[in-house]
Amino acid sequence: MIGNRSIDRLSYLDPASPEPWASFLEQIDRVTPHLGSLSRWTETLKRPKRTMIVDVPVVRDDGTIAHYEGYRVQHTLSRGPGKGGVRFHPAVTLNEVMALAGWMTIKNAALNLPYGGAKGGVRLDPRQHSQGELQRITRRYTSELGGFIGPARDIPAPDIGTNEQTMAWMMDTYSMNVGGTATGVVTGKPVSLGGSLGRHEATGRGVFIAAREAGRRRGIPVEGARIAIQGFGNVGGIAARLFAQAGAKVVALQDHSAALVDEAGIDVPKAGEYVASHGHLAGFRPGAEVSPENFWLVPTEFLVPAALEGQLLPARAQRVETRIVVEGANGPTTPAADDVLNDRGILVVPDVLANAGGVTVSYFEWVQDFSSFFWTEEEINARLERIMVGAFDSIWAVAQERGVPLRTAAFIIACQRVLSAREQRGLYP
Repeated sequence: MIGNRSIDRLSYLDPASPEPWASFLEQIDRVTPHLGSLSRWTETLKRPKRTMIVDVPVVRDDGTIAHYEGYRVQHTLSRGPGKGGVRFHPAVTLNEVMALAGWMTIKNAALNLPYGGAKGGVRLDPRQHSQGELQRITRRYTSELGGFIGPARDIPAPDIGTNEQTMAWMMDTYSMNVGGTATGVVTGKPVSLGGSLGRHEATGRGVFIAAREAGRRRGIPVEGARIAIQGFGNVGGIAARLFAQAGAKVVALQDHSAALVDEAGIDVPKAGEYVASHGHLAGFRPGAEVSPENFWLVPTEFLVPAALEGQLLPARAQRVETRIVVEGANGPTTPAADDVLNDRGILVVPDVLANAGGVTVSYFEWVQDFSSFFWTEEEINARLERIMVGAFDSIWAVAQERGVPLRTAAFIIACQRVLSAREQRGLYP
């Protein structure tokens, strides 16, 4: 386990999955008829404002020089500086980063955070690099981004394969280049460097809050519910712990190494301890291991895909036995699979709402850095609860009023906010 989520992606990939950017574009097309006069601006959502591809050369520990390809995409900046994570992964592509930046635009606007959308990445496997090499790669990547990032321009955060140490290196590199400490240039930093309490758990906590709110509206209490979670890193692992603490029964877990199923319930704390020491689930409960595809067939009340994009395709969506899907990952459900789930009466709580806890607490961190006044963890969690529940209420109301799925409702609210800002600002020159 490196960074916030499992780094091994290959076991999750499906060659039939469409490119992430194509999925995002289809989602924009689907919401356009609901935007009225603002629809004349939707083309701006299909064209990222700024796309950067940078060469990241470093000297490795053995003296050889290696080159890595890095990306940073700023999708929109109409409502504020760009905001989005940086991932280190061997399968990072520009197409993926563009889609992730687009989803950050929607997510930030749906939660009414004062940000645009951005995302970044470097194509490498951090497990194959020493700590010193990762530091040099991070610092060179940060330097290559130059004046494109900053507390009022674009604010990176951790993602797959990166963590608070990565953010500390990014902050220090940027600070050295501008000649003064700039804690607000990144979020997800160590608390000792201006990071926020509660940030580590925020995304998983947000997933739990979204699931609880969805269950309330469908008459499905979390207590006693059966839960299946794909991904057992920072998001899935924390969500699993919160579900278990609330009296739910986690009956299925999957990471890059294994899928576990136990109808009597999996001991989440012990699973967490095992993963912390071994780096994966394989071997924790050998008798409970099933094939990766059988994970999707377990009867549950809540299914939480919290790994990577493109996991729920139409064929899987036709077979899953659940009542509510809560998207802990970005883009785990394709538009075609959305249609299948909707036709089957399965409620989907979309990623742009369900996993927005992380960026919400990142916003709190950014605000605290500007003021140099820091809140307690209790205050952080209370503010997160208030914003997440308020956003869920608004999105649910639009879905009921217009007779559309929650994803479409979230996109309606977000696109109205982004395109209204774009229209009011006008075009320069």
